[in-house]
Amino acid sequence: MSKKLVAYFSASGVTAKVAETLAEAIGADIFEIEPKVPYTEADLNWMDKKARSTIEMNDPASRPEIAIKRDNMKDYDAIFVGFPIWWYVAPTIINTFLESYDMTGKTIIPFATSGGSDIGKTNERLAPSCKGAKLMDGKVFKGCVGHQELAAWVEGLGL
Repeated sequence: MSKKLVAYFSASGVTAKVAETLAEAIGADIFEIEPKVPYTEADLNWMDKKARSTIEMNDPASRPEIAIKRDNMKDYDAIFVGFPIWWYVAPTIINTFLESYDMTGKTIIPFATSGGSDIGKTNERLAPSCKGAKLMDGKVFKGCVGHQELAAWVEGLGL
């Protein structure tokens, strides 16, 4: 039986709710990926070309700093990484998180929340940050997803 971690970044609380439900449903540990400089409402205004999130997402090399690192990452075999979809991909803070650890031999499973977008080019953008790991296809969920649906999804992954 592999040890699982649900690590997530949530800008508005929707992804946090899904991550908590997922962790409960599969008996995983949970870790919030928090930015060193928290995002303000203005930072998240995707219609503003000068908003912090827009600037970060327009620069694929952007790596926002993380406030705290998980100290026992070596203990996990499977890491579910959750985030809201931004511009049809994961926010670049997810790349920061993945690049902060040696992911060799681990299985990375992305999951996202979105009101209408699909997973887009998420895996294409995350793959370079997952050196030595197996990156599985991600899935997008609505914020109201329940335990049974999440547990069935994980069961279907065959971890």
